[in-house]
Formats: sequence, structure tokens, C-alpha cells
Amino acid sequence: MSDASVDGESVVDFAVVGTDTGVGKTVVTAGLVGWLRAAGVDARAVKPAQTGYPPDDDAGFVADACGTGDAATCLERLEPPLAPAVAADREGVDLSYDDILAGCKRELADAAVGVVEGIGGLRVPLTDDTEVVDLVADLDVPALVVARSGLGTLNHSALTVEALERRGCRVHGVLLNQYEGASTAERTNPETLAAMTDLPVWTLPTLSLAEPVEAVDGVREKLPARVFPGD
Repeated sequence: MSDASVDGESVVDFAVVGTDTGVGKTVVTAGLVGWLRAAGVDARAVKPAQTGYPPDDDAGFVADACGTGDAATCLERLEPPLAPAVAADREGVDLSYDDILAGCKRELADAAVGVVEGIGGLRVPLTDDTEVVDLVADLDVPALVVARSGLGTLNHSALTVEALERRGCRVHGVLLNQYEGASTAERTNPETLAAMTDLPVWTLPTLSLAEPVEAVDGVREKLPARVFPGD
């Protein structure tokens, strides 16, 4: 990793983690990596393991959004749409945590800014005896938590933050995705969650994703540069 900045904000390697599967980690990752690359920063997304492949291909989405295969890499691909450890067991694949950790470190070192995208939530089994949270802790990178915006997100988001902090991980903030403000819960969640976690909370409206590149434009237009973890 080298020194990097966007709009005057310093940027370091970080992880994009979610409270659950399907909360929008890939869209956020694509948007942030594309934003960095548009600013002249050699940024790269790293997917430690992809399950449900194909058709699920998070690294492919990021690459398409950024217009180059250099923008993303995936270390392991498995067909069953299950937790990586479970998918590997069903396929008879030896999924090595040491190899995944070493691969992530290598990719982070090769990019000016590396963005590690999680798999599902933090407690998802990554290998036989490790979980996603273990990888984030061992990489020692700050985390940006992506969560749903509506009813129920206070509990899920606060527990995710607590799990990270208990492992000594620095949490940069929480991003409530697909925010429309259509309900009282949704409108009050950002302020309440900020008070609960003592962290910044950002909101990202639902983006039109007819084309992957729209993730980059939407994230860059709707979020401040301070959403990037820095020194």
C-alpha cells in the first residue's frame, strides 16, 4: 500500500463487511473502488471467496463497474450458494485459511488501496475453523459496515459493530444502504444508530444498476469522501 487520497481525504486499505448477505456490499465495494480509480488511485477489490459461482460473481461486478479486470480479484470460487466452509465441504475442496490470508495480504500489498469485500455476515464460516471476522482481524484493516436501512437494522448493525470491536478491529462507520426514508423506523435509524455505536452513519439511496458503472456514479454522487477509512 502507498499513500493515497480522495478529495483531500487520506485513504488506507479497508474491509467492506455486511450485517448479512444481500445488503449491498458488492455495490458499495464497486462504487468505492471505482471512485478511487477515477481519482487516479490504483485501487483493487479483493474477494476472499465467492460462493454461488456462477452466476454470482462479485469480483466480476466490480471489474465491470470499473471497466477493467485490474480493479478486482477473487481468490477462491465455489459453486454451491452456501457459506464458503460448507460449500467447500460439499465439493470436497480443501479451503486453506492460511492461503486465503496470504492471498489477501499479497493483493493489498500490490495495490495502492486494497478493499476486501466480506462474504455474508461476520460469523459466516470461512474455513473449517475460521470465520469472516477472523480474516478482518488478522488483516488488521479498518471496517466499513454495510447494513439495511429499515426496521431491524439497529440490532443487526450494533451487534456487527460490537463483534468487530471485541476482536480489536477499528470500525470506521456504518453505511445504511437502499435508504429511502419511507418509514419512521428508517428515518430515525441513522441518528439512533450513531448514538448507539458512537460512529458516523451514512445513508445511500437505492441506486439504479441497469449497468454496473452506475454503482460508481451513484456512490460518488451520494456519499462524502470521508466515507473512506483513513489514517
